[in-house]
Amino acid sequence: MANINTDAKKINELLTRGVNEIVVADSLKTKLKSGRVLRVKHGVDPTTADLHLGYAVVYEKLRQFQELGHKIVFLLGCFTGRFGDPTDKSEVRKLRSKKEVENLAKNYIKQLDKILDIKKIEVRSNSEWYDKMSAEDLLHLMSEFTVARMLERDMFQERIKQGRDIGLHEPVYAALQGYDSVMLKSDLTVVGTDQKFNELQARKLQEKAGQKPQDLVMMPLLIGTDGKMKMSQSLDNYIALKDSADDMYGKIMSIPDEQIINYFTLVTRMSLDEIKKITIQLKLGSNPRDVKAKLAREIVKIYHGLAAGSAAAEAFDKQFKNKEVPDNIPVLNVECRKWKVVDLLTKTKLASSKSEARRLIEQGGVKIDKRKLTIKDLEKLADVESGMIVQVGKRKFVKIK
Repeated sequence: MANINTDAKKINELLTRGVNEIVVADSLKTKLKSGRVLRVKHGVDPTTADLHLGYAVVYEKLRQFQELGHKIVFLLGCFTGRFGDPTDKSEVRKLRSKKEVENLAKNYIKQLDKILDIKKIEVRSNSEWYDKMSAEDLLHLMSEFTVARMLERDMFQERIKQGRDIGLHEPVYAALQGYDSVMLKSDLTVVGTDQKFNELQARKLQEKAGQKPQDLVMMPLLIGTDGKMKMSQSLDNYIALKDSADDMYGKIMSIPDEQIINYFTLVTRMSLDEIKKITIQLKLGSNPRDVKAKLAREIVKIYHGLAAGSAAAEAFDKQFKNKEVPDNIPVLNVECRKWKVVDLLTKTKLASSKSEARRLIEQGGVKIDKRKLTIKDLEKLADVESGMIVQVGKRKFVKIK
C-alpha cells in the first residue's frame, strides 16, 4: 500500500504556496486527508521544442503532490496539439501534423526529470482515444455542450467584435480537454489560471460517467523577463529549462525587481519561512541585485546542480561587475575579411535576419571589440580580423578565428 503523507501542515502548504485558486477547496482537502492515492492530472500540448520556467510553476506543484505520495498523470496532447488551444489567441489556430507533434512530445518528457521523478509518473497521450474515436462518438461528446457556452469566452467575443474568423474546430477544444479527465479518471488537475474554463468542462462529463468530479488547483502565470507579459517563447521573454547554467543565471538576473518574490515562491524550493525573511530584507532596504543573485543560484541549482550555480554566479560577476569578456565564447571562422555589419551579425547567428541586425545596431545593442556601433556603421564595410569579438546585448558573444 502506498505511503500517503496526510500531515495537516504539509497539506496546508501544498494548497497555499503560490496557489491562485482551488475548485473545490473543501472537496480537495477531504481527498488529501483520506490517505487514498490521488490521480493528479496535468496536460500539455506539444507545440514548441522547449519547456520554460513558466511551465515549471505547475510542475513544481506536481512535484509537491508527488512527494506526498500521489500519482502524477502527465498527459501529452498528441491529438489536441495538432490544432491547439484557442485560449487567449486572436487568430485561428493552424493545424500541425501528427508526426510533428509526436516529435515535439519526445522532448518534453526528457526535460521533466529535473523536477519530477519520471519513473513514478504515468505518461499518457490523448491520441490513445481520439485517434480511435468515430465521428459519431465525437458528435455525442459535442452534444453535451452548447455553442453559446463555448463562444462566451473572451477571446471569441473579441474576435466576433473585430470581425475575425473563429474556426469550427476551436470551440470544440474545451470539450476534448474535459473528456481527457474522464478517460484518465483524474481526481484533480493542476493547471495555470488560463486553463480554468477548459478544465471545468471535465466536471460535468465525469459526473455523467459516474465519476466524482475532479478538483482544480490553479497556479498563476509566471511573468517573463520583460516584466510585463506571461512567459512565452513567442514573446522571447522566457527562460528555457534547457538553457545553459550561464544563460539561465543571466536571464534571471534580468527580471524586474518586483518579480523576485514571485520567482522564489513559484519556481524555487526554498521554504516559505526563508522566503518570508527575504521579503522582509527587501523591505528593509537590501540590495535587490544581491537577492536576485541568490534567486538565480537557487534556480540554476535545480537544473544544473550546486556547483554550476556557483560557477554561473562567478562568470556573471566577471562579465558584468568587472566588465570582462566571458572565458568560453563561441569561435567562428569566416571566409571573407570585409563585411557589412548586418551581414556579419547574420553570418555569426547573433541576429536571425538583416532587419533584426539593423534594429539591434540602431538600439545600441551591438559592439565590436567593445566599441558600440551606431547607425553610421550600418552601410560601412568592417575589417574582420582574427581575435575580434562581436557582442550583441549583454550575453551574446562570438570570437572571429
